[in-house]
Amino acid sequence: MSFLPFSSKSFTHFVGDAWLRAFGWHVDGGVPDVRKAVVIAAPHTSNWDLPFTLAVSWKLGFPMSWLGKHTLFAGAKGKFFRAVGGIPVDRSRRSDAVANAVDVIDQHDDLFLIVAPEGTRSKTERWKTGFYHMAVGAKVPIVLGFLDYKTKRGGLGTLFWPTGDIDADMKKIRAFYATIQGKHPERMSATTVGAAAPAAPSTAAAPVVPTTAASNGARLVVDF
Repeated sequence: MSFLPFSSKSFTHFVGDAWLRAFGWHVDGGVPDVRKAVVIAAPHTSNWDLPFTLAVSWKLGFPMSWLGKHTLFAGAKGKFFRAVGGIPVDRSRRSDAVANAVDVIDQHDDLFLIVAPEGTRSKTERWKTGFYHMAVGAKVPIVLGFLDYKTKRGGLGTLFWPTGDIDADMKKIRAFYATIQGKHPERMSATTVGAAAPAAPSTAAAPVVPTTAASNGARLVVDF
């Protein structure tokens, strides 16, 4: 089963590239040299994040699926969302979310599971920890994906293996996202899971790990 809305990767690459060029955006980084990972999608403050995420993934050459609230799939718009790879999820079953995600990762040889830790476009006190526990449970690395509306750059940055010490690992994550700005900065949530206070914003540029283009057929699954 194809998870691309079109059969040709060259066509979706053209569409993604054209979209980004039209808005003056650029892609940083590339596909990590791993077969499976949990990829953070942040910041998430606008409905515009979905088309830009699609464009970045098509530019990088990923067949992509994304998970969304089941209410998004009602009526005619549901057909559109499904056409671009959307999969409805009933979030009333939150207690099973991490276990289900781990099962999905385990069942695939090549899979990049993208999760928006904020869980909503509105401002929240802290990130949800699901992305972290998914990576730990599935024994896969975490990749820091981003959309920076201030600099008009998006892509995949640092890759690291979670240590199990969420406080220590969140310091790395905060440092990466310190200078990255969502479309609506006033809606951005603190980059913390509540265990430790956010670090002071850094002026240093976020590190990007050089990577190569995808060749392993991994799928991206985005949870917005």
